[in-house]
Amino acid sequence: MSQPNEKKLAGEAALRYVEDGAIVGVGTGSTVAFFIDALASMKDRIKGAVSSSEQSTAQLKKHGIDVLDLNATGPLSIYIDGADECDPFRRLIKGGGAALTREKIVAAAAQKFVCIIDSSKRVDVLGKFPLPIEVIPMARSLVSREIVKLGGQPVWRDGVTTDNGNWIIDVHDWRIADPVALEQQLNQLAGVVTVGLFAQRPADVVLVGDKEI
Repeated sequence: MSQPNEKKLAGEAALRYVEDGAIVGVGTGSTVAFFIDALASMKDRIKGAVSSSEQSTAQLKKHGIDVLDLNATGPLSIYIDGADECDPFRRLIKGGGAALTREKIVAAAAQKFVCIIDSSKRVDVLGKFPLPIEVIPMARSLVSREIVKLGGQPVWRDGVTTDNGNWIIDVHDWRIADPVALEQQLNQLAGVVTVGLFAQRPADVVLVGDKEI
């Protein structure tokens, strides 16, 4: 069970990593929503935010926080985001909210990635949460067949279109012992836009509630 209080504590604790004058990379999801609410308290001390989803953009703007284009900002000092799963090596599964591509882009642009979660997201081995993969629509069946060859059970997230106009395949029944290798392998499949494994570039800091692990 996820813990709403832990989510709120994590969102508020993430402010510790935001420096005055920063442009803050902001992720997506229920825990990040608490962070955005907390960030509003110091909006006059930051230059603005780069958002990974339309949902977060709307919430940031509601608080009067400037939302900036990553192409114009250059590298970011900090990126704050949640996760669907986190292993002991700070490697993550993300994409339950279908924002994985923009999240991975913003994470790659940031010097420090702070992941905020509640204790229900901690696992010993990734894969209990179905692995999201964003695909070009015409490649859905092609990619799914390749996933079956790799031992996964692909399920199309019917009715969901990403902010980029693509589709999501959720892969069930994978015990991901080597997430770095699997991320590299899946990235090579024609039609894959982004894999929801954040393993080649894991989180630098993980907050469970207000405690760093």
